[in-house]
Amino acid sequence: MANSRSASVRRRSHAALRVVAVAGLAAMLAGCYSPREEFTSSSQDYQSRHPITLKDGAHTVEVFLGRNRGGLSPAQRADVLAFAQSWRREATSGIVIDVPRGSAIKPAAEDSLREIHSILNASGVPGNGVRVRAYEPADYALASIKISYSKLAAEAGPCGRWPYDLGPSADSQFLSNKPYWNLGCASQRNLAAMVDNPADLVQPRGDAPAYQARRSVAIEHYRKGENPGGLYTGYDTGKISDLGK
Repeated sequence: MANSRSASVRRRSHAALRVVAVAGLAAMLAGCYSPREEFTSSSQDYQSRHPITLKDGAHTVEVFLGRNRGGLSPAQRADVLAFAQSWRREATSGIVIDVPRGSAIKPAAEDSLREIHSILNASGVPGNGVRVRAYEPADYALASIKISYSKLAAEAGPCGRWPYDLGPSADSQFLSNKPYWNLGCASQRNLAAMVDNPADLVQPRGDAPAYQARRSVAIEHYRKGENPGGLYTGYDTGKISDLGK
């Protein structure tokens, strides 16, 4: 009876050791496991895999300063004017002007800032919509006045992600014969970069008023029983140049 009792104890000990060994192995495997990024969308539609999202973006123009020159160059005036016109069309915030500080560039910065304010004011930007801040430039030789505002921006991606094999594989994604994950991502990203107004991706624009002058001419022709279309003459009277004959 003592032998049977000792055999039972040995069996329980061996069972306990096996449980401890399995638990230790599981702990080691858990320590080596790194979670794989999940790509849960298996839709056939590339727009669902790579949606275009709207976010808060920024439009910035830099006006580089010179040590011995004050004011703006003709090209810089054109840049600031175009910036002001873009602000009126697409901005979602006021304008922030970051001006570099430093005695070496102070005269040039003050003269340039004065002219920038003048252009913005002439373009219809309200004075209370402009905020000026000072910053310390890393290199005075490349110091610039930074003009910026917030705007709505569209974005898609990132692209170039390949979570599944494209060649023969035992992966269920390969066997399902569905479009690969990255298909259509570049097209979505390019569309987001090229769209003029990101809000057009959400809703259509409102109708603009009709061109009154042309509409009045067409209606008058129609009232008189005449052809309301335009008349184009001289388009077939051109002559091919004799140069080179």
